[in-house]
Amino acid sequence: MTRTAVGWHIELEFEEDTHRTRAAALVRLSDGQEVRAHGYASRHPSDAEQPRVGEEIAGARALNELAMKLLTKAHDEIDEAAGRSSYPLKPR
Repeated sequence: MTRTAVGWHIELEFEEDTHRTRAAALVRLSDGQEVRAHGYASRHPSDAEQPRVGEEIAGARALNELAMKLLTKAHDEIDEAAGRSSYPLKPR
C-alpha cells in the first residue's frame, strides 16, 4: 500500500469595523481547485470592544461554511463517479 502525504493550508483574512467582523476563508486543494467561504460577527453596542472575540466567531463561522462546502463537493464527486445519489452527512 502506497501512502501519500497531502496537506492543505487554509487562509483566513479578517475585516473589522467598530461593530462588525467579516472573515474570509480559502483552501487550495491538491488538484488546484479553491473553495471559499465567509463568516460574520456583530458586536452588540453595549458589549465591550474585543476584536479577538469577533475574529474567533467570524472565523469559526467561515470555517464551518467551508467544511459544509467541502462535504457537498465530496458528495457531488461521489454521485458523479457512482452514478447515484449519496446522502450528505448530518452534523451531530
